[in-house]
Amino acid sequence: MPLFRPALATALALTAAACVSAPVPVIEGQKFVMASVETAPAGAKGDAADDPALWLHPTDPAKSLILGTNKREGLVVFALDGSEVQRLPIGLINNVDVRQSADRPFDVAIASNDQVNAISVFLIDRQSGTVSHTGDIPTNTIEPYGICQGRENGRDYAGVTYKDGTLQIWSVSAQPEDVSGQLLKTIKLETQLEGCVFDETNGLIFVGEEDRGLWSVAYWEDAPVPSLIDSVGGPNGLVADVEGVSIWRGANGAGWVVASAQSEDRFVVYERQAPHAPRGSFSIIANEALGIDEVTHTDGLDVFSGALPGFPRGVLIVQDDGNPRSGQDQNFKVVNWADIETALGLPVLDAE
Repeated sequence: MPLFRPALATALALTAAACVSAPVPVIEGQKFVMASVETAPAGAKGDAADDPALWLHPTDPAKSLILGTNKREGLVVFALDGSEVQRLPIGLINNVDVRQSADRPFDVAIASNDQVNAISVFLIDRQSGTVSHTGDIPTNTIEPYGICQGRENGRDYAGVTYKDGTLQIWSVSAQPEDVSGQLLKTIKLETQLEGCVFDETNGLIFVGEEDRGLWSVAYWEDAPVPSLIDSVGGPNGLVADVEGVSIWRGANGAGWVVASAQSEDRFVVYERQAPHAPRGSFSIIANEALGIDEVTHTDGLDVFSGALPGFPRGVLIVQDDGNPRSGQDQNFKVVNWADIETALGLPVLDAE
């Protein structure tokens, strides 16, 4: 399986529309990029893979990892070349997120586990990269669906979403000997939620309401009122289901929010800072030179804005519904963020 060939991927991306059939429907101005790496299948037949998160090794970026959920089994861990390195069959987890901190010898990942209705907590050894399931925090609410993680002032937080439109904000304590959590507040939207991401710098959570649109929530307010950024069916290409949501984190709170418009195999990019103006959309087409198929019907995604070997501007990692057909060998695809910047004409910002 090929590893890092970003220069080739960039060159091919610029001519992709001329030599590869684009997915349909395509909206005016939609661009096309290609994946540079794909992981091994997440395992299990049918709809299995769901959501990825990247963990950066603190001293050797080449040893960084991709954590991916298999919602029929548990957590699967991949190396940057896409090979599987660890599997933790702990139950029916749907979404996963990671936060890192140099002030402790481990990093923390959390996942939504609807088998036990809990926030599942994992510790990642900062030297070996070994991932261990440490415990579960009961949510006392049926079927936690999406999840995102934040870290501020030495404390970990979790945003948990539900199919009834509920968003919970939790304080999380994660230690090798014990995990615990406290529900801080509950915010209610009208219909099913899944993907979310903390923007600690700007005090926001971005959350996808699958059939309605993309929202921001000022989570530190006493009674947060969600603010609609973009509606499904509007001119920017956002369509149902609005599933994965993540951020390319630029310095001083700048950057880009990426949302998956699942039913039309499209991703829509917005400015991270209010009023979150749309900056374009793209699809991920087949990279025939590397034997990587196109990306369809993406559920979860993660954006990483740090430098990785071969990817100095970071990466976008997305779930692929079909490999190559829907429900077959679902896996995760890695896209060079520099290709997205070029395709959409985004200004090249300093990373956070």
